[in-house]
Amino acid sequence: MRLLLMSDTHLPKRAKRLPEELLAELPRADVVFHAGDWVDSATLDLLESRSRRLVAVYGNNDGPELRARLPEVAYADLGGLRFGVVHETGPAQGREARCAARFPDLDVLVFGHSHIPWDTVAPGGLRLLNPGSPTDRRRQPHRTYLTATVADGALGDVTLRRLPQR
Repeated sequence: MRLLLMSDTHLPKRAKRLPEELLAELPRADVVFHAGDWVDSATLDLLESRSRRLVAVYGNNDGPELRARLPEVAYADLGGLRFGVVHETGPAQGREARCAARFPDLDVLVFGHSHIPWDTVAPGGLRLLNPGSPTDRRRQPHRTYLTATVADGALGDVTLRRLPQR
């Protein structure tokens, strides 16, 4: 099972549209994750129409329309793993312990907000993944997203994808 993870698209504030490289990944993904801060409903409509399965949440920059359509926290059982998605996890310091305590039954937590790619394992084995942002790199050297696979009850091939400079 192939996964595509993104967050913090902030359209159309940070970019006019999703990068072509990211859009080209959609048909290859069995499940698409978006960890919030869409800003516009058109991007949600696009991902719903082009994704086989979308697991998504709203973020702190998302208004009433997106909040009415999306949960604050989403869950999915995929290939024997329990995934969660949330936008905000708080400061980097203490993140692993805080998330392990908040989400004790998860195997993988996808989050956003910081625009900073993150891949760590918390005490107890919770894997924390932040794909960064495909449209707004902020202080990062690249715009990014993640791909991964699930096979035989294990997460594998977690790869940070860097998008070319605009």
